[in-house]
Parts: sequence; C-alpha cells; structure tokens
Amino acid sequence: MASGLRSGACRARSTASARRTANQERRVNPQAQSPTSAIRPGPTAGRTAEVFGVFLKLGLTSFGGPIAHLGYFRDELVHRRRWIDEAGYADLVALCQFLPGPASSQAGFSLGLLRAGGLLGGLAAWTAFTLPSALVLLAFALGAGALTGPWAEAVLHGLKLVAVAVVAQAVWGMARALTPDRPRAGIAVAALMGVVFLPGAVGQVLVIAFGAAAGLLLCRDAPAATGGRLAVPVSRRAGAVALILFAGLLVGPTLLAPALPAPSGGAGPAGQGLALFDAFYRAGALVFGGGHVVLPLLQAEVVGPGWIDPARFLAGYGAAQAVPGPLFTVAAYLGAAVGPVPNGLPGAAIALVAIFLPGLLLVYGALPYWDGLRARPRAQAAMRGTNAAVVGILGAALYDPVWVSAVGDARDFALAVLAFVLLTAGRAPPWIVVLLTAAGGLVLAQLR
Repeated sequence: MASGLRSGACRARSTASARRTANQERRVNPQAQSPTSAIRPGPTAGRTAEVFGVFLKLGLTSFGGPIAHLGYFRDELVHRRRWIDEAGYADLVALCQFLPGPASSQAGFSLGLLRAGGLLGGLAAWTAFTLPSALVLLAFALGAGALTGPWAEAVLHGLKLVAVAVVAQAVWGMARALTPDRPRAGIAVAALMGVVFLPGAVGQVLVIAFGAAAGLLLCRDAPAATGGRLAVPVSRRAGAVALILFAGLLVGPTLLAPALPAPSGGAGPAGQGLALFDAFYRAGALVFGGGHVVLPLLQAEVVGPGWIDPARFLAGYGAAQAVPGPLFTVAAYLGAAVGPVPNGLPGAAIALVAIFLPGLLLVYGALPYWDGLRARPRAQAAMRGTNAAVVGILGAALYDPVWVSAVGDARDFALAVLAFVLLTAGRAPPWIVVLLTAAGGLVLAQLR
C-alpha cells in the first residue's frame, strides 16, 4: 500500500513537473501556447519566399471582392496547403472582420506573418497580393488622360454604370448579412439618414460612433462568438506600439493642420503629399464592413476638395472591379490621377501605402489581444451596431455620388440593372460584367 502511495505521489510530481515545463515552453515559444495552435510553419529557409509566391498567385487570380478573397484563401491555404486549420482560420477571419480596414488584405497579412513567423512574412503576403491590381490601375490612371473623344467617354460611362451595379450588390448582400433583425435594420436606416443630413467624412465618423453606441443598447442578445486560440508570434509590447502608431498617424495630421499651409493653397509638393497621405490614411482607418464601404470615404476625401472630378473617380472605381486582388488598390489609380502634385507614380505610392497602413497596424496590434477581446459581449454588441451603420453609409453612397453621377436616363438604368442581375442572379465574374457594361456604354452612345 505504501509503495502504491509513493508511486502515485511520484506520478503526480512528474505530471506537475511536466506542466511547469510546458508552461515555461509556452512563455518562451509562442507557437506552443495552445494545443489548438493552428498555423503550420514551413522550414526556416525560404518561408518568406514561399509566402510571397503563394500570395502572388492569389493576387493574380482572386476576383470578386473581399468575401470571395477569403474563400480563395480558405481553398488554397486551409484545404490545399494546410497552412492553418478550419478553427484557426475562422478565428483569424473573425478578428479581421471585427477591425476596420480591408478584411481580406488583413487576413492575408496575418496568414503570411503567422506562416513565416514574423513581420517580414506579413509584408511579403501583402505586397504580393496587392501588387498585380495596383500596377494595372496605375497604368489605367496614367493612360486615362489619353482617353478622349466620344468612344472613350462612352467606355468611361459604362464603367460608371458598373459601379452602380457593384455597389448595389454590396448593399444588398451586406444588408442581408448584417441587418437580420429590426434593431440593426433600424440602425442602418438611421445611419443612412444621418449621412444624408451630415455629408462628408465627419458625418460618417459620427454615424459610425452612433452605430457602436446603438449596438451596445440594442444588440446584446446575439450569441457570443466561439473559436480556438491562435499562436501569435507578436508580443503584446509590439502590438501596443503598433496601436499607438495607428492612433498617432490618425490624429497627428489633424492636430498639426493649423500650423501647415492649406493643401490646395501653395503648400508645395511636400505639404500636398502630407495631405494626400492623411486623406487616404483616414479613409483606410474608418472603413468597417468591406472594401466597397471605402467608396463614400474616398469620395469625400478626394472629390470634395476638387482633387479629381466625379466622372474620373467613378471610372476608376468601375475599372477596379475588372482586376483581381483587393479593391483598396483603387487608391493607386486615385493617387496617380489627382490634379495637385504629387500625382503619377509618387502619388500612387503614397495613396496605396496610406490606405492599407492603418488596417495592417490594427491587425498587427490586435493579434496578441484578440483572445481576450473577442470574449467580451459588449465589444461584440458594439461591432454589430457598427456593421449595421456601415450598411446605411453604403446605401447613401449608392444614391450620391454613384447613382446621381452615372444614371441619366432609362437606358442607363436598364444597363445598370442588367449588370446587377448578372452579378447576383447570374453569378457572372465581375471582370466579365465590366467588359460587357463597357461595351454597353458604346452601344448606348450610338443610340443617343
């Protein structure tokens, strides 16, 4: 009996020792934090190059917007390459949808960071996924000035009608997903009215804040999210630095604005470059709910000050539907096409980095804290209200500037409806719809 007791005690001490060793290993090695760790890192040599190659392929083939991109990622990285399991991927997507910014690009950045074990992998994933569409839209912007005459105007008009169909599809799909009950539908309607009466970027920020407050009051009954843990190679200190940098870049230019010359009043290239960075950074920092929501924010930032005319703005947005990769790369077109210097290649580079940077800083900063935050019911309720408000913001944008600038008569309306039906009921690839609608613009020009 005594021997059995001593044996049991030894086993207990051995188990306790093993647990202490495991706890020490988890503190030293983040990849060992949880038995549900989902990322399967590759060999040390070449992991960043592997990430770049895989995401370059995705950047060349991923059509259809952020939700479709997440589906491509799942097929390629969860099912085919087995970089991450289903639970881990779902948890990562939940984080990226919780934060403002381009969800698919944030998910790609995070997957690259986790796969390669550091920031370099995340930057490789973002660069490879973004580069193809950014280069195409930059080329379109540089050549758009040469598009003159009736035929060119007809094609550009067709691209504006594509924007009508695409934004209408986004409003329809997001409304079904994000406003499934009366409280959230009411928040969306109130947000739409708020944006109508308070146009511009400030009004949109106030409406988003209203959505969060209304969500805290009205959206507490939905079930809490569940999921596994992610083994994150980012320390809490590094995450805090990224979040502080995000906030500093968001409010810093506003605080410094009184001491700087006006962007359009002789500020020179340096002052205008800062204004350009600030405009696109602010737009990227305030986008909740998907890529199409950036449309009203960008419209307020670049059309409002007169940097670009509404027709060229919507033509670029329509062209962005025909290319794979993230919709945020429309910033490359806009940065190159704005009137004030810097424009062209420098303007495109500034705008592209600025619009993506806040989302990447946020996801990098939030990854170490996500497990604790996602379990808070109040945070989830606030996000439900914010997402509902986003539907209202996008609904207002569908009317002005999209509809007002593109639909002039019944023929325009019919072509926009046809494009919408092809995208929704017909499930046609967006690039085919773009080509057909551009050709339809040519036909309408001949009928007028």
